[in-house]
Amino acid sequence: MTENPTDESSGLRRNIGSRAEQLDEERSAFERVRLSRATLKRLALVGALYVGILVAIYVTVAQTAGRAELQIIPTVIVIAFVFEGLDSSAGMGFGTALAPLLFILGYEPLQVVPILLLSEMLTGLVAGFVHHEFDNVHFELDPSNDATKLVALFATISSVAVFASIVLVYAAVELDTGLIKTYVGSVVVLMGASGLIRAKIGTSFTYRPKLLVGFAVLAGVNKGIGGGGYGPVITLGQLFSGVYEKSATAITTLSEGIVSLVGVITFFLITIHGVSIDPLLLPSIFIGGFFAAVLAPFLVRVVPNVVWKYVIPGYAFLIGISAIALGLDV
Repeated sequence: MTENPTDESSGLRRNIGSRAEQLDEERSAFERVRLSRATLKRLALVGALYVGILVAIYVTVAQTAGRAELQIIPTVIVIAFVFEGLDSSAGMGFGTALAPLLFILGYEPLQVVPILLLSEMLTGLVAGFVHHEFDNVHFELDPSNDATKLVALFATISSVAVFASIVLVYAAVELDTGLIKTYVGSVVVLMGASGLIRAKIGTSFTYRPKLLVGFAVLAGVNKGIGGGGYGPVITLGQLFSGVYEKSATAITTLSEGIVSLVGVITFFLITIHGVSIDPLLLPSIFIGGFFAAVLAPFLVRVVPNVVWKYVIPGYAFLIGISAIALGLDV
């Protein structure tokens, strides 16, 4: 993709989100509730995948933590469901809001960050598939369409940033917990303000791939250091570039899953150097997050896009306000 303020911008608006836009225009919300039999069958396979992953988590926790039973924390399940639902429907909020909240509940960064990365890897890939299945976005591989190229752009650059930032913070440079919390909260405040400005002005932005490269790098650093802050940068960056709101959410969700995979691999690598990871929160976060990763894309499909034009930047603003209380004073 090359930067072309005229042709490329118009091409982006036609190609990324055209299917979702057509669905909104041709079918009512009630009609969008109905799913094809083929889609229902594929969702059943997703349910089977859920059971398989839960079994794998049980085995992993039992072996690494020496626990004979999965420790289920109802509070964590509920907040994981809520924030993953918001994340998969608005493109932000899971790690960004959940990380500071878990810090407040008394959990340490190495109990939170790697587990959020692992959970977001699983839920991001699942939600990305479901978004595609529900026609919120359309991905093609051979040849790759604009939506797929945008995912590749975000995932590639952000993955490098995640790897570098994780190694820097946890293996090479020691930063205290307060600094990590403050950083996460500060980024959320900035992105919340950006969302509010865009909502107030309503300006149409030209598609600039080079600018999105900067968004991808910043988002990767956020995710590597604090486990969150990725969604606001990527989602709002796409909206500034004219991507259809429903498709922007789907692209963010899938790219976040890919980037989180790199983060998970990196954390496993640095355990060789004596960094201990506690999987205590993994079962509870996964149980709540997985269900939300399926339900939220369905909500995106049904609710008219005009609603998301206000919900996405409005939610970003609320995250910023909340971060002041949840992150900066911890």
